[in-house]
Amino acid sequence: MSASPLLQRPVLQSDLGRVEDALRESVIADDPFLTQVASHLIAAGGKRVRPAFAITSAATALATMVPVSNEVVMGAVSVELVHLGSLYHDDVMDDATTRRTVESVNARWGNLTAILAGDYLLAKASEIAASLGTEVAGLLAATIGRLCEGQILELQHAFDLDRTEAAYLSSIDGKTASLLGTACRIGGIVANLPRPQIDALTTFGNGFGMAFQIVDDLLDVTSTDEELGKPAGHDLIEGTYTLPVIRTLAAGGTAADELTALLRRLQPNDGSIDPVDDPEALVAARNLLRSSPAVADSLAVARSYVEAGQKALAPFAGSEAATALEEAAEHLLGTVNAAG
Repeated sequence: MSASPLLQRPVLQSDLGRVEDALRESVIADDPFLTQVASHLIAAGGKRVRPAFAITSAATALATMVPVSNEVVMGAVSVELVHLGSLYHDDVMDDATTRRTVESVNARWGNLTAILAGDYLLAKASEIAASLGTEVAGLLAATIGRLCEGQILELQHAFDLDRTEAAYLSSIDGKTASLLGTACRIGGIVANLPRPQIDALTTFGNGFGMAFQIVDDLLDVTSTDEELGKPAGHDLIEGTYTLPVIRTLAAGGTAADELTALLRRLQPNDGSIDPVDDPEALVAARNLLRSSPAVADSLAVARSYVEAGQKALAPFAGSEAATALEEAAEHLLGTVNAAG
């Protein structure tokens, strides 16, 4: 998934080039080793969706997109550094060996180095945010807190067959949607947009982020390894029970009973946290979920978040930047429809 129509705009591509340069410069440390580790995922590339949202949001007051100010670029950099820092930590928690087709930091240099490097990226993000004013600094700090809250909430419900839909939505609101909403909000704040417009952009970013995570979770159930570019069914193996699982279990009946039995086969039962190797149970669980009405129901929830974001942007229709954000939302909806 990506916000590809948004990213294809020439003006934005140029601004994202400026973001790329600033990202590399922002993590240079006195210690060459720290610079190497902190730069590892920056060099690996990425879609830079969050910086793209910050930059495009800043331009929504203009009829036509033009290169943004250096302050907007640095706001975009601060958001991306938070995202990158969270990836370093995620890979430690998941014991991941690769990220963006390259060796993960934890696999190459160890968990302790990865954790400290992730902390360093968060610190650099906070330093940049502070240079943009107290509101941006406070907003980014609060967002880092929400990322942690969302991830902790997910960990609390690992392998929890009674996980509620409300707990799931609260978790993804923190771990995914909050940073996309903050990206849009920082773009608006640094560009000195009117408060109603900043609030509308924040609503759009949050809605997009909620839908993005729901769709990503659905694809883990419905797509193949080849389509995902990584092993499918990872959430089921890790005990992260997402919306289609939660809705299937909540519906009760034979499907719920069968899914419960399959998920229990995938749960560690010796007090360890090591994934259980039961390919047969994993395939059966994914097949059951793919044929469940819960997939269509979950898609409808994702659509509702996208549409809420689009509605928030409606008063600012007409500018090239607002149109670009609308197109990004339509592209996500198209991904949702394709998945269904």
